[in-house]
Amino acid sequence: MNSATVRTLLVRGMLAGLAAGLLALLVAYFLGEPRVDAAIAFEEAHAHEHGGEEIVSRTMQSTAGLSTGVLVYGVAFGGIAALAYCVALGRIGAFGPRASALLLAAAGLVAVYVVPFLKYPANPPAVGDPDTLDQRTALYFLMVVLSVLLAVATVILGRRLAPRLGHWNATLAAGAFFVLAVGLAYAFLPAYDNVPSEFPATLLWQFRLAALAVQATLWTAFGLIFGALAERALAPRPAAQEPTAARATPVPH
Repeated sequence: MNSATVRTLLVRGMLAGLAAGLLALLVAYFLGEPRVDAAIAFEEAHAHEHGGEEIVSRTMQSTAGLSTGVLVYGVAFGGIAALAYCVALGRIGAFGPRASALLLAAAGLVAVYVVPFLKYPANPPAVGDPDTLDQRTALYFLMVVLSVLLAVATVILGRRLAPRLGHWNATLAAGAFFVLAVGLAYAFLPAYDNVPSEFPATLLWQFRLAALAVQATLWTAFGLIFGALAERALAPRPAAQEPTAARATPVPH
């Protein structure tokens, strides 16, 4: 793949990330923000002392702050995913540009978010010990890195087993390897259960589902939009052919 094609896919990936970010922003605003407000209200009701005046108002956080964060993240995410697409295209099977984008988006959602999320799920405000924030953040990103590396190793293993076992059996064997390796990572990495006993379980569950919905929307929308854009870039429509029959040179009688 030449540099011009990579540059085209990078730009289209960033545009697709921006569009996907807009959709994810809607989900975050209508599903996530009400749960954040409820969690903040719980924190304020159970706080023993106030931390002073807010530097940034809650209204600004839930509107301009949320929009800026999600959209900037969407553009950056789209660029990185487009570069990963350039590397993966043709190496993950005989899939077309659109199918490859959807497959990459599904794999990315699982490896980058779902697997770390199951070990270290998202918590709303008022949940979690501030003294362990650095450790929890480091462990979460460690889980992300491990999950991505294991996903890459799974693809490589599946490709190497395919000539001997066949594609179906190789896929099953590689998938079993991924599940086993992730299970071992779950078992050896420490867990943090900092949810206060009095925190509403329903609110916690709804917040985590909203966080999962935001990421699912982002990755799914990106796969669909970028797949269509990549297909146009990699398989452009042929130029309209001239009606040769109408322009044929008359044969002399």
